[in-house]
Amino acid sequence: MHLGVVFPQTEIGTDPVVIRDFAQAAETLGFHHLVAYDHVLSASTANRPGWLGYDMDDPFHELFVLFGYLAGCTKRLELATGVIILPQRQTALVAKQAAEVDVLSGGRLRLGVGLGWNSVEYEALGEDFHNRGARIAEQVKVLRALWTQEIVTFRGRWHTIVEAGLNPLPVQRPIPIWMGGAADAVLRRAARIADGWLFGGGLPNPYTRGPSRKPRESVERLRVHLGEAGRDRASFGIEARIIVGKDGPDEWRRLAEEWREIGATHLSVSTMGAGLRTPDDHIEAIRRFRDAVG
Repeated sequence: MHLGVVFPQTEIGTDPVVIRDFAQAAETLGFHHLVAYDHVLSASTANRPGWLGYDMDDPFHELFVLFGYLAGCTKRLELATGVIILPQRQTALVAKQAAEVDVLSGGRLRLGVGLGWNSVEYEALGEDFHNRGARIAEQVKVLRALWTQEIVTFRGRWHTIVEAGLNPLPVQRPIPIWMGGAADAVLRRAARIADGWLFGGGLPNPYTRGPSRKPRESVERLRVHLGEAGRDRASFGIEARIIVGKDGPDEWRRLAEEWREIGATHLSVSTMGAGLRTPDDHIEAIRRFRDAVG
């Protein structure tokens, strides 16, 4: 089970040196990957009573720019989006940006994708929030075609490409695509067309602290869908999350072992929302987690 860290998007600040130091510390400590969450726009809650989720008080670095920077600051760390909201973006542009990160990192990108929940972003980016589930499957086909073929002709319901392609192509052909989310439709889709599944998508929901009936049942449903799709369960990735909060090393070890027993291939630790005051506190937290679980 590969251990990773969640990039503390909303708490790390904007100092590029601090961002570099966090990623390099994760790599030096032996973590396998770094996962970062995605939002393009944050919604004001002034006229949105009852709003749930990230808002204007939560800063987010743009993932492809961030990963392009971290590609030059690290040597071994896998860079994973967890998840990028694919249907609110132009597919060919995502293909280009992802390929560039993969090239600059020497083949270290893992593209986690999801549908998202924030209709405000979709509206502002000019995309339809209501058909996002239907569109994402075609987007995955387009991405893989553009990453593996020099010249692509694709005619679909939402995409038309005539004799065009990316240059340069990515190092990985294709870049691994994982899907996030817990709805059964997401699990079915991931089982059919993805390379792995991220439990909980990008939101730090309360149940992502550790295994419970919900993640166990989700994994069981996922395995049923993999069987129905004729997929090899052993080669399909599953990523879990543990949020560092009031729990200590004994509980981290217990949760990690439970995730291993459930079948997680990747486990990431998140330090956001743990009351840590400085970037050094975040680094110390992942060090303690690594010492306890590694």
